[in-house]
Parts: sequence; C-alpha cells; structure tokens
Amino acid sequence: MGTVRKTVTFTDQQDKWIKSQIAAGEFTNDSEYLRSLVRQDQSKNIQYLALKEAIQKGVNSGISETTVPDIMKEVEDRMRKDGRL
Repeated sequence: MGTVRKTVTFTDQQDKWIKSQIAAGEFTNDSEYLRSLVRQDQSKNIQYLALKEAIQKGVNSGISETTVPDIMKEVEDRMRKDGRL
C-alpha cells in the first residue's frame, strides 16, 4: 500500500488535544491519531450508506398491508422461537 504525505494545519487548541492523546498513550504520534480518525470516518460513512440504502429500499417497497398488531405478533413469535421471550 502506497502512502501520501500531507500537510495539515491545526489551531493551538487542536494541537494540544492531539498531543494529550499521544501523552495518554492512546497513539504513538500525530499521524497515527489522524489515520485513526480517518478510519472512524470511513466506518461511519459505510454504516450511513447502508442505512440510507435500507431506508430507500423500505420507501420503494410501498405501503404494507400488515397491521401493527400483526407485526407485534410476528415479533413476539420470533422472540419466543429464539428464547428471548
């Protein structure tokens, strides 16, 4: 995997925060901290896109004929079957 060097500018407050994370032993250097933030952002974005897709699938499926009591009964039956109820 190749790497790319970047130059990033932070405020004094942000720099102090990054240094405090390193001093606390959470990270060994600034780059490790920033890479961790990028990985977290990537993970959240993947989750967001999956949720967005699921919502769109639900919207596209139209209005269900199933009533709320029917849905509740299905949930209860499923929970009883797998021992959660």
